[in-house]
Amino acid sequence: MTAVVCVDFGSTFTKAALVDLDTGDLLATASHPTTLPDEAGNGDVLDGYDACMRVLAEQDPAATDADVLACSSAGGGLRIAVVGNEELVTAEAGRRVALSSGGKVVLVLSGGLDVDKLTALRASEPDVVLLVGGTDGGNAEVLEGDADFLARTPWNGPVVVAGNVESQAAIATLLDHAGTPHVLADNVVPRIGVLAPDSARAAIREMFLSHVIGGKHLSSRTDAHGRSFTDLVRGATPDVVLTGVELLARGLDDQHPGAGDAVVVDVGGATTDVHSVVELDPEDSGLAREVVATTPVTRTVEGDLGMRWSAMSTVEAAGRDDLHAAGVRRRAQPDFLPDSDDERDADLEIAAAAVRIALERHAGRSKVVVSPEGRVVERSGKDLREVDLLVGSGGVLRHGGPDAVRRVLGPATGDAFEGGWQLPRAPTVVVDHDYVLAAAGLLAAEHPLAAHRLVDRLRTAGDR
Repeated sequence: MTAVVCVDFGSTFTKAALVDLDTGDLLATASHPTTLPDEAGNGDVLDGYDACMRVLAEQDPAATDADVLACSSAGGGLRIAVVGNEELVTAEAGRRVALSSGGKVVLVLSGGLDVDKLTALRASEPDVVLLVGGTDGGNAEVLEGDADFLARTPWNGPVVVAGNVESQAAIATLLDHAGTPHVLADNVVPRIGVLAPDSARAAIREMFLSHVIGGKHLSSRTDAHGRSFTDLVRGATPDVVLTGVELLARGLDDQHPGAGDAVVVDVGGATTDVHSVVELDPEDSGLAREVVATTPVTRTVEGDLGMRWSAMSTVEAAGRDDLHAAGVRRRAQPDFLPDSDDERDADLEIAAAAVRIALERHAGRSKVVVSPEGRVVERSGKDLREVDLLVGSGGVLRHGGPDAVRRVLGPATGDAFEGGWQLPRAPTVVVDHDYVLAAAGLLAAEHPLAAHRLVDRLRTAGDR
């Protein structure tokens, strides 16, 4: 038997799983509060990791000498600022690409950099700047002007350039002379109505591994086998999870199928994340109401929807005045645990609101409008109505039992919704109880069969 340890250094908890590479079985699991250095420099993110490794070894001695693959959102995760030409085109495209790359978008700027925008950029403290603008062969003035501005400032942080490819040589020269670390990627909007995220997503991952992980100074030592934190981490956690969702949906081949169109909604204390992999109908691939096209693989993050830090804004967004006191209590006490049936009910109601609103924002809506061609259906967002599998994640679902699944995920599915929301009609609904999507994402590149076997338990869970 060959096994590997998959670790997620989370913002709150560090989670670890020992996976059998032959069978895809989970041999052992562990979690521990993430240990971050304090202001005096005491503590190390590997302290919590070591605690997890000890628990794994107690369950299965194979963990002691196993290889380790890790992802991380510790220390604020991956913070990305987007700088683009137009607010509704390239800047919006850059924002979507940053989200699909596992980043938290801390700022979006458009219209050309100046002193005031530089002040805002610095205040947002991004780990990476994503510089976009212009279609291929189109307007290059703003993109090259922004690059020149950053070079003259100079900007010392990492920059990913994913705009008009005809500007790449000039921009590379500017940033090289300024000593600004940068990676060139394909244009995220090669032409109007097309969003091409893959190259920029890979470049952002490269910057995360080469500059961001070490730059956060979360660790100053190695583990028992001489591996540093930067040696262990392979990507940002949301990026890795999205890779796991892609594998879940698409599978590997005919012998190792996927679940079909899939959506994963992860309810956390501060945010609710939605990942979707949906094959698009070619007839619906036009612009609709949006200038930036929808992509098959999408991630959105709702920073105002969550169970604790964002409980109050969730209650307000849902218009649930009856949950006001519960929201205030949870925002004031992020470590609050329900201690009565009423409090457990409040948790489920807040979670249900977060899930429903997050899915609405992700999916968009359809409506009938009158055009010169007559009455037509106009759509915005991503149509989730025919999704095959809806996966729930987050503590409120993993620990809540069947009643939690019914009450939290059920209200976000059905055949008709007021307002034309394009939510899943009749998906199979399961919960990622064992938190396998991050582990599968880590294993996908080097151990695809084990990764597929790991996520296949979600695909087949609805059959049992």
